[in-house]
Amino acid sequence: MSHPYVSKLARLLVHYSLDVKRGDWVHIRGSVLSADLMVEAAREVLGKGAHPTVDAEIQGLRHMMLQEGNEAQITRISPLEKLAAQKADKLLAIMGGFNTREMSGIAPKKMSMLTKARGPVLKTFFKRTKAGDLRWCGTLFPTHSGAQDAELALSEYEDFVYRSMKLHRKDPVAEWKKVRTVQDRLVKKLMKIKEIHIVGPGTDLKVGVGGRSWVNCSGEYNFPDGEVFTGPRENSVDGKITYGFPAVYNGHTVEDIALTWRKGRVVEAEAGKGKSYLKAILGTDPGAKRLGEMAFGTNYDIQRHTKNVLFDEKIGGTMHFAVGASIPESGGVNKSAVHWDMVCETRKGYTIYGDGKPIHKNGKFLI
Repeated sequence: MSHPYVSKLARLLVHYSLDVKRGDWVHIRGSVLSADLMVEAAREVLGKGAHPTVDAEIQGLRHMMLQEGNEAQITRISPLEKLAAQKADKLLAIMGGFNTREMSGIAPKKMSMLTKARGPVLKTFFKRTKAGDLRWCGTLFPTHSGAQDAELALSEYEDFVYRSMKLHRKDPVAEWKKVRTVQDRLVKKLMKIKEIHIVGPGTDLKVGVGGRSWVNCSGEYNFPDGEVFTGPRENSVDGKITYGFPAVYNGHTVEDIALTWRKGRVVEAEAGKGKSYLKAILGTDPGAKRLGEMAFGTNYDIQRHTKNVLFDEKIGGTMHFAVGASIPESGGVNKSAVHWDMVCETRKGYTIYGDGKPIHKNGKFLI
C-alpha cells in the first residue's frame, strides 16, 4: 500500500521543483521499487499537459553489466541516456534501490572507467542546466536498503525522509519558499567574502571564493534540499581537511578520509577504509583532484547521518566539499567526469572564518 505522502511528494516535485509546463518532455528514472512515486509523478505531468517518459531500473542489471561486460561494453553509454540529456525539458531522478552496496565488489578500475565514459553526458547536462534549457530534480523514495544504511526500521526511515522534505507541514511549498527567503539573505552576505578558512580537528583549510557565486538551494534541484554552495577558485585551495563522515560514491564506502591540498590540487589522499577506491576515483581525470564545490548544509530537520549524500550533505550545521566537476551556476570552471560530495562534521569543534572573521561556529552561522 502506498504511503499517503507519495502523491503529495509527486505534486510538489512536478509543480514546484520542476515547474512543469504544457508540452514539456519530462523524463523520469528510478528503480522499480519507486514505481508508486514514478506513476504518481507521471500522473501529475499528464495533468499539466506535458509528456512523461519513464525509465525503471531492474534489480541486478547494472551490476551484471559491470561484472561481465568488457571495456567496450562498459564504456558504451546508452543512446537513450544521451538523448534525455540532450533533449528532455525536465528530468526527475528518483533514488531508492534494492541494495545500496551492490557495486561494492566491482573493481575500482571498472567503476572509474564507467565514470569517465559518462563524462560527456555530465558535460551536456551541466551545459543545458546553466543555459536554462534543462531543469532537473533528484529525490529519493524510501526503501528497505536505505533504512538499513540509516539503521532504522522502514517506517522510521519513511518518517525521517518525509519530514526532511517538510511533507508533514500543511503547506510544504510555503515552507520551502521561506527557506529560499532566509537563504537569500545568507547568500548576499557570503558573496562579500573572498576567502573561507575552515579550522577544526584535523582540518586547516583555506579556500578562495572571490568572484564566484553562492547558490541558494531551496527545493528546485534536490529534494529534500537545504544548502548554499559555491565553486571555489580552482588554484586557491590549500591545507588539509579531515572528513568526519564516511563518503559513499557509486555504491562504494570510503571512511576516515583526509585530503591535503596545494594550489588547488589534492597532493595526498588518506583513508581508513577504501583508500584504493578513493585514489582510483581521484585519478579518473585531471579535474578529479580539484575542488568543484564547497557548501554549507542548512536543513536542520536533518540531524543524523544516513550514508546517503542527498540527505547527509544537507545536515544542518555541516559543510560538504565535492571533488571533481564544478557546477556552472557557481562560476566554477573545473571539468571532470567526477562529482563526489564529501561531508565534514563541522558541528563540533569547528570554526569557519570569512576573510579572517568568524562566520560559522559549531554548526551555527554568526552572520
